[in-house]
Amino acid sequence: MFRRSKIEQAIHVTAAVTAILFLAIVTVFAQDGRLDRRQSEPGQFDFYVLALSWSPSYCEASSERFPNRAPDQQCSVRPYSFVVHGLWPQYERGFPAFCQVPAPRLDRNIVSSMLDLMPSPRLIFHEWDRHGTCSGLTPNAYFETVRKARAVVKIPDQFLEVTSTLSVSPDEIEEAFVKVNPGLTRGAISVNCNSTRLSEVRVCLSKEFRFRDCAEVDRRACRRDKVIMPPMRGGRAAEAN
Repeated sequence: MFRRSKIEQAIHVTAAVTAILFLAIVTVFAQDGRLDRRQSEPGQFDFYVLALSWSPSYCEASSERFPNRAPDQQCSVRPYSFVVHGLWPQYERGFPAFCQVPAPRLDRNIVSSMLDLMPSPRLIFHEWDRHGTCSGLTPNAYFETVRKARAVVKIPDQFLEVTSTLSVSPDEIEEAFVKVNPGLTRGAISVNCNSTRLSEVRVCLSKEFRFRDCAEVDRRACRRDKVIMPPMRGGRAAEAN
């Protein structure tokens, strides 16, 4: 274990406040049956969503919103493409969140070991607090599961080294992923956008890491005709398939 920095402490205070608000919302929605009755029971869920964020979009949006803030680690010179946003336990309708408040602490070695897939300590802490605690797994086991889930999904070659801005349809992105991932169907993937940019691709996986359809996740997909994929920052792509 290690002593947390002020930033890490602030992250966890924010997470605790968010959790309280989330639980209040859960109470309201549970009364009319719109949320799963297993709400907030660690390990009690139906499947995972692997969220792969298009890093250049995140960095552009972040610099626009917070022009005076130091850039996130993933927005430095390394040319990230798709990075892991998170691995989220899901119900068929709805999802659990903040299942342990306060969350068990993360060891520094776990955080360091995940930076190749999730290049932001802040993101790693947040994802553990909000989603990892609902997996029913220890921190080590949860992040090993994140790595296994990421290994299942192949990134299409055309998105491994994007050196100029692309304008593509969500359907084209979806089709590219389906083409290179045997067993992946259109019902198991969702392309999401924020404003005019691609934000992320979400892939639904069973607990055994098999692709599976997920109607509710698919319904939340981007409805734009075209989305922008900003180019990766200078240099060659560092990510492996």
